[in-house]
This record gives sequence, C-alpha cells and structure tokens, in this order.
Amino acid sequence: MKTNEELQRDVRQAIKWEPLLKAVEIGVIAKGGVITLTGTVDSYRKKAEAEAAARSVAGVQAVVEEIEIRFDNSLFSKNDNEIAAEVLNAFRWHAEVPGDQLKITVEKGWVTLQGEVQWNYQKEIAESAVVNLLGVTGVINHIKIKVSKYDEVEKAAIEDAIDLNWSLSDRDIKVEVSENRVTLTGTVDSWYQKNEAAQIAWKAPGVWSVDNQLKVEYEFELAG
Repeated sequence: MKTNEELQRDVRQAIKWEPLLKAVEIGVIAKGGVITLTGTVDSYRKKAEAEAAARSVAGVQAVVEEIEIRFDNSLFSKNDNEIAAEVLNAFRWHAEVPGDQLKITVEKGWVTLQGEVQWNYQKEIAESAVVNLLGVTGVINHIKIKVSKYDEVEKAAIEDAIDLNWSLSDRDIKVEVSENRVTLTGTVDSWYQKNEAAQIAWKAPGVWSVDNQLKVEYEFELAG
C-alpha cells in the first residue's frame, strides 16, 4: 500500500531516470493517486516525457500536467512561420509520413495536425517528428485513420495477439469489433498494460479507431 509520500517519491525517481530529464527540476505533488506535475522545461518533448514517466508508475491513476515551456535561448524561440516550415521539412525526412495528405496549423507554437493516413503508426510518426522540433510548445493530433476500403477487422486475431503478449496473457480483456472500430474492456494492472493492449489492437488491418475502456486496478490501495 503506497502513501502519498511514497507515490511522490516513486514518480520523482521515474522522472529522473529519463536521460532528458536528469537536469530538469519538475515538481511532483501526489494526492489520492492523482499526480500534479509543475515546473519549467525548454522543449515540448521534455514535457511529454515527464508525463509519460509519471503515468508509468504503479499507483498513479491520473496526471495533471502544469509544466510550462520556456525558451531561454533566442535560438530556440521561433515564430509560427518558421515552425510550420520545419514541420513540413520534418515530414519530408520521414518516408513513412504521407506529408501531401496532411495539413498543419501553427498558432503560438502549438501545432495542429489534420488529414488522413492509412495506418496508426503513420499518425504516431507524424506526431513524433513534430514533438522533437525546437520552438514547438504543444501538439494536437487530429489525424484520422482511413483505409482505402472497409476491410473486415478480425476479432479473433486481435484476441490471439493479446494472449501472446507476455504482460497481457493472464488479463481479462474483452475485444469487441463494430465495423472498423475496436473496443477494449476489462481490467489491467498498469497504464503500461492498457497502452500495450491498445497498440496491439491498432496493428490489426482495417482498424480506424480504438476505444480503450480498460480500467487500471492495482493490487494495493493508496493510503492517505
């Protein structure tokens, strides 16, 4: 059973374990399974990694992210036109990203991605390419998954893939398929397992969306 102090300590250690965050001062407040992150970083990637590190800790039920991005060096501060040009250039360097099918909007450093791709991994690569750019303060990914035709999603294939995964084989995960939409229900022990199940579902041919309703339930309760 973890107290708020123990959960705070574990999240701090998880954040410091990330190479990009070793020298970053990020405040961690824990209360009843909810983690609040505060502080200042100089890139959106560091902000995203801090949140991901916090979510990976057992006992964390929700993350409130209040980290600010501040560019101390003028070389890192770019206007929206410069950021837009760099996003387009980044897409050209990633052959997996169909840049001609995507549209971008940049406002005060926030990059919004729109358009359609055939696979979820293309959507993820597009976002990753933007996250690493200097001057970006946030990313909103509205890219949709759209295959060329209504492929039949094989429910049994997704269930088999989940059963083969070492971290999910003994979990009670139910898979429902409605046309090209997959819904996952049941319980898992961690955010890692929840995300892993969703990633497996996304890899099935014909999937347009995944509704991940898996609940994270820990084998211990949080102490006050």
